[in-house]
Amino acid sequence: MAEIQAKLQSLSEEYQKLQQDLQNTVASRQKLEGQRQENLGVQKEFENIGEDETIYKLVGPVLLKQEKFEAESTVKGRLDFIGGEMLVITHNLFTCI
Repeated sequence: MAEIQAKLQSLSEEYQKLQQDLQNTVASRQKLEGQRQENLGVQKEFENIGEDETIYKLVGPVLLKQEKFEAESTVKGRLDFIGGEMLVITHNLFTCI
């Protein structure tokens, strides 16, 4: 009887760990999705502004002037990175299930 109880305890602990891993993975994916949506919004705003418009980047408490192509490149790089991270997390998510 003690052997069965120990096995059930072990399985219960393993299940709780898997649940926690799943929750952490889902939370990470949701955070990345929020960042992705924010960057997509910025990218869409770039389409609405002309080449001669001034773009500022917030660095700490300071706004720094930035060229449009540099800002677009930065946002595209972020979107590529976020997309790659989402693929990894999605793979991990399906591995947990």
